[in-house]
Amino acid sequence: MTVKLNANEIVLKAGDTNQVIDNQKVDGKLIVTNQRIYFKTLSEVSDRFNFEILFENILEVIFYNKNIFLVKGINVITRDGKSHSFPLKKRDEIGQLINRMY
Repeated sequence: MTVKLNANEIVLKAGDTNQVIDNQKVDGKLIVTNQRIYFKTLSEVSDRFNFEILFENILEVIFYNKNIFLVKGINVITRDGKSHSFPLKKRDEIGQLINRMY
């Protein structure tokens, strides 16, 4: 799995996560760079689920804790009204980093 970085772009943090897209659970990595947030799938078969969020498109970052399975994560709300939920082990580190960037 490789991510094509833009000019002058560096990876700041990355963590394992998943997304539910089209009623399908897709495993991948959440990668935070100095220019964007990127979700990259682990399988090349599901490359169509890769997406990026530019910092200027972020409206809000919400930290969540689902008590049933003790799942922690962040929910990124974009300016177009979409909500992207990322369960993460490093929720606090990655969430605080994103909050400083937008």
